[in-house]
Amino acid sequence: MNQRTRMVVGLTLTYMIFAMLLNSVGTVILQSIQGFGIDKAQASTLEAFKDLPIAVASLLAASLLPRLGYRRAMMLGLGLVALACAGMPLLRAFWAVKLLLFIVGVSFALVKISVYSSIGLLTDGKRAHAGLTSTVEGWFMFGILGSAWLFAAFIDPRAPGAPSWLNVYWVIAALCVAVIALLAGTRMDERAARDGHAPGESFAGMLGLLARPLVGAFLVSAFLYVLMEQAVNTWLPTFNREILHLPTALSVQAASIFAGSLALGRLAGGVLLRRLPWFPVLAACVLAMAALVLLALPLAAGVRPRADADWWNAPLAAYVFPLLGLFMAPIYPTVNSAVLSALPKTRHAGMTGLIVVFSALGGTTGSFVTGQLFAHFDGSRAFYLLLLPMGPLLAALALFDRAVKASAAAMKEQGQ
Repeated sequence: MNQRTRMVVGLTLTYMIFAMLLNSVGTVILQSIQGFGIDKAQASTLEAFKDLPIAVASLLAASLLPRLGYRRAMMLGLGLVALACAGMPLLRAFWAVKLLLFIVGVSFALVKISVYSSIGLLTDGKRAHAGLTSTVEGWFMFGILGSAWLFAAFIDPRAPGAPSWLNVYWVIAALCVAVIALLAGTRMDERAARDGHAPGESFAGMLGLLARPLVGAFLVSAFLYVLMEQAVNTWLPTFNREILHLPTALSVQAASIFAGSLALGRLAGGVLLRRLPWFPVLAACVLAMAALVLLALPLAAGVRPRADADWWNAPLAAYVFPLLGLFMAPIYPTVNSAVLSALPKTRHAGMTGLIVVFSALGGTTGSFVTGQLFAHFDGSRAFYLLLLPMGPLLAALALFDRAVKASAAAMKEQGQ
């Protein structure tokens, strides 16, 4: 295995580990309600313990990481998370959950900036960049899918709130150590990512990107997309448990259908986008999302508890609603690749910092609002509000498409 392949494997595995942790928040919320006795309003703040550190750390780290080195930054993030995971089964407290999510948030800021910036160093050309981005994001979804089953395997079906579920973090800590070992033996040429500016100048350059219409339209699109994805991902296990009346372990496992749909949708989207312009594909995806919400949520109405609930007799809504991921999936990696491909490699770290900040803010907003709606209304009504951001998302994608074309025309005129 050559050094480039080892690096691609290393950053893919790193991203998968963080997929497991970041998207286990829905399971952690459900287990915290059952095991630590907290209410839904308290649980709705957990996403902020993850996302706000991501936002702050991204702003601070984006200008520094080219000097630290992307490979070293990934190793640092994995090391911090390994320590935090080891503390979970030892401390067994709700404050330890908050601490874990805080450390995961800070570390993910380091990792995501490093992964996305490394993609630019490991590829040449827009198609290669888009291909590797879709591949890495696709495996991110498989990390989410595996996470649901891994966490469910440690939940005691006879005592769902028992602390035995915390032992899952020993497994994740061991995975972190294994990937650190892989990255430690891998090398990558990172010279092209260094712009030679002082950290303060690099930070100012990152903020200067906000003045570009291309970047502004992209960030609105990313914010709205992540708002919807995290609203579903975080609260789907609770929806399955309280609205569809599934057992706890099955509620967590059934949520993996959403992750599987996202993974499949990204792979299928990658095939379509090699043949079709990206805006019509993504516009059709947004319209299909709206149609599926209107089709699936009425199926959840009037579901009654069953003592023998299992995969074979689960309500139809448990299978249909998570298929939303099929149509959500192509949006995020496509717009990310489009904006990064339109910028020089020295700007990729700064742009990725902005991507992470606005994604984190969108995730926190979606989870918090949905959690408050779950606390005051039923889960079906909370998920109906997913329809509200879809119109603005479609408009933002149209503006972004126009800005990308204008940027490409300007670069062509300048002979770049």
